[in-house]
Amino acid sequence: MPFLGQDWRSPGWSWIKTEDGWKRIEFYGNELRDNNNGIDLEDFLFSLFPVVYQEKWIYVQKESTRERHGYCTLGEAFNRLDFSSATQDIQRFTYVAKLLQLIARSQLPSLSGAAQKNYFNVLEKIVRKVLEDHHNPRLIKELLQDLSSTLCILTRGMGKSVLVGNINIWVCRLETILNWQQQLNNLQIPKQMSNGMTLRDLPLDMQNNILYKFSDACDIINLGQATPTLHMLSEDRHLWKKLCQFHFAEKQFCRHLILSERGHVDWKVMYYTLQKYYPKREQYGDTLHFCRHCSILFWKDCHLAFLFKDSGHPCTANDPDNCLVPVSPQHFIDLFKF
Repeated sequence: MPFLGQDWRSPGWSWIKTEDGWKRIEFYGNELRDNNNGIDLEDFLFSLFPVVYQEKWIYVQKESTRERHGYCTLGEAFNRLDFSSATQDIQRFTYVAKLLQLIARSQLPSLSGAAQKNYFNVLEKIVRKVLEDHHNPRLIKELLQDLSSTLCILTRGMGKSVLVGNINIWVCRLETILNWQQQLNNLQIPKQMSNGMTLRDLPLDMQNNILYKFSDACDIINLGQATPTLHMLSEDRHLWKKLCQFHFAEKQFCRHLILSERGHVDWKVMYYTLQKYYPKREQYGDTLHFCRHCSILFWKDCHLAFLFKDSGHPCTANDPDNCLVPVSPQHFIDLFKF
């Protein structure tokens, strides 16, 4: 019977220790030695340097089969998929932060020790990024608040082995979180000094169109505090009607109709009423994808997919794009509930 796997006599993969844990490295020199005619010496020497191998996909296995033994856990997926680099991508930042928030609320004890360490390394990079470029501090404040509340509850039950590691490590992590919260609360976003055109200089219809692009009520209210004109536009009932229609279904409107004194629907009050009973629609610049044909979870590089028709994983389907499903943060966690 032919041996189809990696030769067991080979030295195996090479690994390097990074701040995010052990990662595989690859050398590309051997491939060039076999075909080095016409290759510049400088390019050849550069190719001999080790390159950190970035995991882009993982097979989601829920039970043992004849071909595969074991199963994939939430912690393993969190370690292998490159969330550390995803925090530096503006399209994936909100997605990763929301996933960390959901893990903090309910899944933290289910992570292995290595996954918990990786979790806090990714979290540290997120906080550092917010402190440097002031990107979405409100979301990270909510994440840290949920995480600190969870840790306060879990550290009281350390005798029940709900967390991996010494209790002093977790107390130290909790102090770090409190320190991050204080830094974010003291964060001062500098006022942009510009002699050119500002938001208030735009025509009224353009300012109104900007407000209609927002899908978050807090962003609309915060922008409305900038100028009296924006405040007037942010209170427009048609704006809040569009926001309600974006997040909630029409059947949900009928159950919670709220009328003003003039008999009109108060859409702003409706929005805040509906969000108490129903989840809001999630919107992300980029997400993980799941291939229903291969049962593989992966990051899809839109640029590579467009230029080279790369599906992002070793797919065997005739039409890989029809097998892909975007994975929300909650769906990511649900994939590993078994």
